[in-house]
Amino acid sequence: MKVTAIIEDTLVNDVKEFTHSSTVTEAITIALRDWIDIYNIKELNKEISKKPIIIEHGDKIREANRRT
Repeated sequence: MKVTAIIEDTLVNDVKEFTHSSTVTEAITIALRDWIDIYNIKELNKEISKKPIIIEHGDKIREANRRT
């Protein structure tokens, strides 16, 4: 997709530097993918926090692992 956007030069240069990219397209693509990954992790953490796995003692798990 071709996009025209007005973005501050300093912001674009920072993104290029932090992503180690030589082009603006590559830098913005990496930054957007990273942002989506972080967003998805945050959403997953919200879901997990609703019903967390609580392990009271590791003995049962260790015993089960040893049987397999």
